[in-house]
Amino acid sequence: MKEELLKEFAELFGDGGEILCYFSPGRVNLIGGHTDYNGGHVFPCTLTLGTYAVVRQRRDKKLRLYSKNMSSMGIVESDLSDFTFLPSLGFVNYIKGVIWSFVQKGYPIPFGMDLMIVGNLPNGAGLSSSASLEMAMCLILKEMYHFSDLSLPDLALIAQSAENIYCGVRCGIMDPFTIAMGKKGHAIFLDTSDLSYEYAPLHLEHEKLIVAYSNKERHVGESKYNERRHECETALADLQKLTTISSLSELTMEAFDMVKSAIHDPICRRRARHAVSENQRTIKAVHALKENDLALFGQLMNESHISLRDDYEVTCPELDTLAQAAWEHPGVLGARMTGAGFGGCTVNLVKNEAVDSFIEQVGEKYKKVIGYDADFYVVTTGSGVCRC
Repeated sequence: MKEELLKEFAELFGDGGEILCYFSPGRVNLIGGHTDYNGGHVFPCTLTLGTYAVVRQRRDKKLRLYSKNMSSMGIVESDLSDFTFLPSLGFVNYIKGVIWSFVQKGYPIPFGMDLMIVGNLPNGAGLSSSASLEMAMCLILKEMYHFSDLSLPDLALIAQSAENIYCGVRCGIMDPFTIAMGKKGHAIFLDTSDLSYEYAPLHLEHEKLIVAYSNKERHVGESKYNERRHECETALADLQKLTTISSLSELTMEAFDMVKSAIHDPICRRRARHAVSENQRTIKAVHALKENDLALFGQLMNESHISLRDDYEVTCPELDTLAQAAWEHPGVLGARMTGAGFGGCTVNLVKNEAVDSFIEQVGEKYKKVIGYDADFYVVTTGSGVCRC
């Protein structure tokens, strides 16, 4: 793979110079939906699918950028003096956003680059293709300009800043942190309130993780993602008139029930109920996994989807159809939407012997209801962003 990419890069940009290759994975969140910006726990893992980036430093300030996934755009040329955000440029904005974020944090980028990227994550699927690209850029800039004082968590915060401020999507820290710190064979139990974390082995000897892609792309920047975050902030502000909490996830469900009447808007109250209950579910799910209680883990996945559907309202007919069809299959331990919602994917915990029938039967039910096919990926965990 690497040799082929290096050859294609040379054909595109010419030979010569030091040409480096990087890989940055996608991620799937097993449980903990929309808790990361509410100070809660998440439980994601990195995948072997992701983004490859091939790069060579230039001696001027030009940026020459090419995506094999968007080859019709050709080579997009820019330079380090232009940080204009242009929606029509798609992937270019994530690259420029990371450069902008480095500069804003006091890490000047003196020279441009030739860059070719190619990803094998389904676009818009909710497997974090944007954070995958951003983290690839972060590691490239760290190594290319010898910013040795920046740790991997530092790079994750820079990537989040690029997404939040430059791209205008108020995402949490989960995606870039997971991609920075991913470990093969493990998921990350991350407390987003302080970035403390532990690796939890995924001993799935008799089960597989299957990602079902609805083929309905979710566009987080155009969705109600930022609206949900605002609703949670409104709920928190109401609760802070009665309590000393700094985030919704500090509450247990019992404590929330005692103070929920302080949240004036019933919609904001439901959003807060999801944030609190999902955080508690995530903690219980990780404990269940440690006890090898995969039946309970799967049940909590199902409850997570229901909460995301009813209280947080970030699912859609496509995701609900995939989840319902999965729940009806006897070989499924658990299924839920993953990612931001409004389209994208479900993640499913399926017994080994049921994988083929799961894909066939869920696929048939989905097409009958929705009218077009879903795509299925039997996924394995991978490592974090790295040079390859």
